[in-house]
Amino acid sequence: MRDKMRLLTPGPTPLPEEVRLTLALDMVHHRKPGFTAVLREVQVGLQEIFGHAGPVLILTASGTGAMWGAVSNLFKPRERVLVIEAGKFGERWGKMAGTHGLDCTILGVPMGKAVTAELVTKALDANPDISGVFVQASETSTGVLHPIRQIAEVTRRRNVMLVVDGISAVGISPCPMDEWGIDCLLTGSQKGLMLPPGLSFVALSPRAWERAEQAAPRNFYFDLLGERKKTLAGQTLFTPGINLIQGLHTSLDLFRQAGLETVYRRQWALTCMCRAGIAAMGLAPLAERDYTWGLTSVLMPAGVDGGAVLKAAAERYGVVMAGGQDQLKGRIVRIGHMGYVDFGDLAVGLHALARSLHLAGGYTASRDYLEQALAAYEQALVEGHPAL
Repeated sequence: MRDKMRLLTPGPTPLPEEVRLTLALDMVHHRKPGFTAVLREVQVGLQEIFGHAGPVLILTASGTGAMWGAVSNLFKPRERVLVIEAGKFGERWGKMAGTHGLDCTILGVPMGKAVTAELVTKALDANPDISGVFVQASETSTGVLHPIRQIAEVTRRRNVMLVVDGISAVGISPCPMDEWGIDCLLTGSQKGLMLPPGLSFVALSPRAWERAEQAAPRNFYFDLLGERKKTLAGQTLFTPGINLIQGLHTSLDLFRQAGLETVYRRQWALTCMCRAGIAAMGLAPLAERDYTWGLTSVLMPAGVDGGAVLKAAAERYGVVMAGGQDQLKGRIVRIGHMGYVDFGDLAVGLHALARSLHLAGGYTASRDYLEQALAAYEQALVEGHPAL
């Protein structure tokens, strides 16, 4: 009998049994009253997780679809925008904006570092014609958490839209859209929301909706104005991922039962557990400060290839983790501990990492790393995070 496979990647993430069972339900028709009732209940749950009083649109697409919807619905070609590039997904904002014909000013940040509100302020002061800022809440390629609340304090005082990719943040760490003053917040289904890939979600502030009405987007499918009209009527503009939305209904019910603060407290405790564990192994994280919840990027010791570590962890211990991208390929291992992951899963993951480092490169970790990791988990679970 082979070991149980554990998925510790930064998306897709494991599925709760309740969600898996819901996904297996018989097909229903998306224009009938029963499904309309599900959509209305889903709206309530999404608004709570987004911290938003308005509609949260459901798109049958990956998170990239929601990103494109934001770019193409809020901005006209030739407008100038500021793109925060601190990793692979910041670069994606820039590529999308360029595809839409926007004039991009790039604010580059070294990988493993977060942007600051001061840097954003300087960039906006130097380019007063900038009409939007694109940024990740959590840069999944590096494990960095950008200071969205502080950036929003800058943008909401100006006629500048703040568009936030929350794909690896929503449902994982606090990101209350209305309270912080975010103009557009989006996410995908396969991370904190504990669903398979295939759905994305986007919400706009009142002033963002005004811009969408002025921009007159030319999209047929990613038409956010059309989606809003249908959402308010308890429908979707086109045929949605029916079973995925039924699974979302169950997932949101699990959030409601636990309470958002409890969910965030657990996610924070797992983050502390992982970082304490790798520190006890003598390893260093890529992001020393401003690190995301739900994901830890671990620098590989000299002479150890991250790809070999990942291979050994999957084949010998049944633990699937992720590697680095582009220039970080082979240099880091990314451990996902978001969504439906508990301290037992992460303990196995840390053990697999320690043993695989030895198999792949002869690196020997200290013997008490699990004890220190679990102690950090218990402490963080009790103390919580200042943001909670």
